[in-house]
Amino acid sequence: MARRLDKYEKLPVYQKAQELFDLTEVIADALKEDEMKEHLAAQMFSNAALIQAKIAGAEGGGLYTLRMQNAVLIKLATQDMFNAISFASMVEINEEDYVDLMRDKIDEFRLVFNDWVRGFDKTYDIPDNWAIRFDTSTPEQEKLEELMFDEDRFFDDFDEDDISEDDEGPEDKE
Repeated sequence: MARRLDKYEKLPVYQKAQELFDLTEVIADALKEDEMKEHLAAQMFSNAALIQAKIAGAEGGGLYTLRMQNAVLIKLATQDMFNAISFASMVEINEEDYVDLMRDKIDEFRLVFNDWVRGFDKTYDIPDNWAIRFDTSTPEQEKLEELMFDEDRFFDDFDEDDISEDDEGPEDKE
């Protein structure tokens, strides 16, 4: 059975992330045999995969705080990818200079990423008890934060049609 194309895979930000992943494959293959090659290749691949996973995670839930957490992790993973290729060039285990190519691809990704993040709904959020987005210093503010969460809207994000009988938990299969 063919896998259905998930909605997030159609997003421009995800498609740009796939381009980063493809470039990472080319760069990893081009690294000279060196004791650092495997480490750098693994680091670049794990960051490229993390970017795609975090896009899917951000699209999987609508809460602003959760989407922004994923966005921050995407930014950090992108920077780590660039640092790895820069290091490979610096220690000359990179046969060709991929630094500029990676920089250009990351810049393309960044522009699409910024548009994607700007589309997040800031009004759809709940306090996360870490006081990063919310100032929980006053009882009045805490009450306002409680009012911001719309439980009906939150549970509307869960589509029962996406849950098949194959997805039953271990306790349901007895």
